[in-house]
Amino acid sequence: MSLSSTMSTATSSLGNTSTQSQVLSKNISNSQTEGYVKRDAVTITNNTGGAQVLTVRSDDPVLQKQMLSAQSQAEGQDTLNTGLDQLKSLYGGNNYESAPSTYITKLRDAMQSYAAQPSERSLAETAVSAAQDVANSISATTQGISKVRAQADSDISDDVSKLNDLLSQFQTVNEAVTKATASGGDPNDALDQRDKIVSDISKLVGVSTVKRGNNDMALYTNDGTVLFDKLPRKVSFESTGAFGATTSGNPVYIDGVPLKAGTGGNTSAQGSIAASLQIRDTIAPQMQQQLDETARSLVTTFSETDATSGDSPLPGLFTWSDGSTQDGGTLVPGISESFKVNDAYVTSKNGDPTLLRDGGVNGSSYKWNTTGGVSYSKLLDSYVTGMENKHDIDPAVGLGDTSNVMDLSSNSVGWLESYRSASDSANETKAALSQRATEAYQNKTGVNLDEELSKMLDVEQSYKASTKLINAVDEMLKSLLEIA
Repeated sequence: MSLSSTMSTATSSLGNTSTQSQVLSKNISNSQTEGYVKRDAVTITNNTGGAQVLTVRSDDPVLQKQMLSAQSQAEGQDTLNTGLDQLKSLYGGNNYESAPSTYITKLRDAMQSYAAQPSERSLAETAVSAAQDVANSISATTQGISKVRAQADSDISDDVSKLNDLLSQFQTVNEAVTKATASGGDPNDALDQRDKIVSDISKLVGVSTVKRGNNDMALYTNDGTVLFDKLPRKVSFESTGAFGATTSGNPVYIDGVPLKAGTGGNTSAQGSIAASLQIRDTIAPQMQQQLDETARSLVTTFSETDATSGDSPLPGLFTWSDGSTQDGGTLVPGISESFKVNDAYVTSKNGDPTLLRDGGVNGSSYKWNTTGGVSYSKLLDSYVTGMENKHDIDPAVGLGDTSNVMDLSSNSVGWLESYRSASDSANETKAALSQRATEAYQNKTGVNLDEELSKMLDVEQSYKASTKLINAVDEMLKSLLEIA
């Protein structure tokens, strides 16, 4: 080998070493940068037989796909869990001290005490007070459900705004990637930014990626709807704001296609938007229906009937804005919003609590204690028995087709707890899966400082070897010139 070719090889090696050093330095400086994918300096042989160093981004599409899917599922489950916890809080603590079922049990006990001593006016007052607690609990829970739905609606609106913003950012970065790739430039920094944006999108909605020429990328939802293809697709949503028992929320449209809400305690929702839709449009409304059916059952159970025929029921202790009884096992949407204790029984509103014993709120034909006996308990006993007797309920509420008012209210709590139990279990599983998938991806694509520092030592040795070779050739050339 001639001295000139040796010098050329050494110089080339020095240049390659410099490139390797730059790559390693960048990796080390970005070891804590979120979304940074390490670069590898790969040495290849060119057409002239020399060596050349190329910078290669150490990505892994398979692990990235698994990570995105796991993130979407975990975010959806966590969002559902949060919504269910909010609904559970409407019932108070772990003993459900604020739940209608708790107050209905207390009402039953108060009614039994009054039936045992119907002459005691104070027990009549206690029973009416217990009934007011039931009505207040149902009213407060109804208002709470409306607030949870409104919060979910607001969260959807915020998430849709974030998604549109991320898709706009994705367009800018994707164009930078394709331009750098087409021109032979370095697209790696832009690729890091693009992957970070896709990761953020996956937490809002399930996303899959398709790569094309020049590193161009298209995005689709998990059910195949286009999110981005050359241009971002429009994600639209009109917030509802306030919610009542009969209010329906508006859908989320992606490229004109409505996004499906999640289903089940172990939710099918991928991303927070689908889970918020599930809370707003499925779980909270069904809980509201169960509350409405409980209110209807209480109106029916404590209704007054004609003392002679036992027919023509009219609201007694409990009433609502319509002022009628609704029997036959048919849901009355929104009845719980105006559900209350009849003023005719409330002392503070010039009512008489002993009407519970005697009847007659709806006129003389509805008065059972016609003799005015203070020990009369037939009507009170019928109310207590009625709370235990089964009657038809609407199967749409998800609690069977027959129940008594006691079981109906407690089964509603059990229904919610069953949902929460399934969600809690799934949340732990999906969070762990997301963590493992993320760790696997980061272990493959992230920067390991120990490895990078070890490589830096190897590069340093290569640099020293190249400089020694250059110095040796320089000494030889000097000797030749001196001889000449």
